[in-house]
Amino acid sequence: MAMTNSELGKNLSYKTMFKRKRKRYTPLQVTGFILLCFFSVLLLFPLVWMLSTSLKAPHEVMSLNIQFMPEKILWSNYADIFDKYPVFLYTWNTLIITVMSIIGKLISCTLVAYGFAKFNAPGKNILFMLLLSTMMIPWAVTMVPLFVIFKEIGWYNTLLPLWVPSFFGDAFSIFLLRQFIMGVPRELEEAAKMDGAGVLRTLWSVVVPNLKPALAVVAIFSFFYTWNDFLGPLIFLTDPELATLQLGIQSLRTQFNVEWQYMMALSIVSIIPCLIVFFIGQKKIVEGITMTGIK
Repeated sequence: MAMTNSELGKNLSYKTMFKRKRKRYTPLQVTGFILLCFFSVLLLFPLVWMLSTSLKAPHEVMSLNIQFMPEKILWSNYADIFDKYPVFLYTWNTLIITVMSIIGKLISCTLVAYGFAKFNAPGKNILFMLLLSTMMIPWAVTMVPLFVIFKEIGWYNTLLPLWVPSFFGDAFSIFLLRQFIMGVPRELEEAAKMDGAGVLRTLWSVVVPNLKPALAVVAIFSFFYTWNDFLGPLIFLTDPELATLQLGIQSLRTQFNVEWQYMMALSIVSIIPCLIVFFIGQKKIVEGITMTGIK
């Protein structure tokens, strides 16, 4: 029996789908996939080991026999750290510093980047090169002068030294925003000026709405850096009431005893916000960086 046109079309479509499914991969693609899987497992190993340790009893943590799965999963370790240690206070202090740092960088870096991108002035390029050169100065070099300055003005043992400097911007964020602003059409700004908008009004109403991907990248990077900062709070803070999460984790390690299961449990708690921000904002990171033209 002869097949109808509809049956013949379905048969051809099935054959086409079958051929598409039998896509062949080159040896280079297979090798790349295997290497990616290997390095992914390698990078995830510390996280898995941390999670496993946080669920173990003290005698299992110190055992010489390496085992991923504990004999008995102790979810009570997480309840114990909230009962024994002021985890909520650590989180609140860290959140204050992180939020203020993000706000400071978004405001200051946007203003400076807009000036470098849209205004002409004598020596502008030299100033920009000097700004970029500060990226090569390690923080350890400026650590002692900053400590002396903040102690002299009475900010030592307060949260101010940890977030006020963000209102003066940082070189990488300024460079990233400048590259993005340079891609904003000048016609949009000229139209706003013809309507009577000033510089700040033009920046807020025209440039900033087109700057959202780059601002998201600056905010995410600032969050990661500030949330996980350990050296800054260690230098400027001595009051336990002002301790951050990273200092709280370190406080579990005393001279005579280390409660590894609690330290790992608190570490897991501290990285949960970072994982949430990363998975939510990973597309924004890629979008924001690629749209600036940075390779």
